[in-house]
Amino acid sequence: MKIFWIKKILKGIIFFLVFASFFSYLVMWLWNMIIPAVTGWTTLTFWQAAGLLLLSKILVGFRGGWGRHWGGHPRYNYFWKNKWDEKLSHMTAEEREEMKKQWSKNFCDWQSEPTKPTTENR
Repeated sequence: MKIFWIKKILKGIIFFLVFASFFSYLVMWLWNMIIPAVTGWTTLTFWQAAGLLLLSKILVGFRGGWGRHWGGHPRYNYFWKNKWDEKLSHMTAEEREEMKKQWSKNFCDWQSEPTKPTTENR
């Protein structure tokens, strides 16, 4: 069983290195084809391109995926909808009304004046 996990980890490391090398080479190639001709800046080496790629991932973030937005993928939102539907189905009508009042008091009451928190509310 240990050998299975060791092989899996090694395959992951190799895949990461191939993936990172490919994209570093792609960044280097695109930079060297476009930027020096347009702006007159110098060309990049492979390691400079790898560093630039890593820097851009650090600055922009590691969220990953093309076209993902802050809400995530729509199919993952069904998990929370189903979880709330299940929670609401096990509540009585009075419990649901009390929860609606709490939610409107805490989150939906944006038109009224905000109240200062007191030590009792904390």
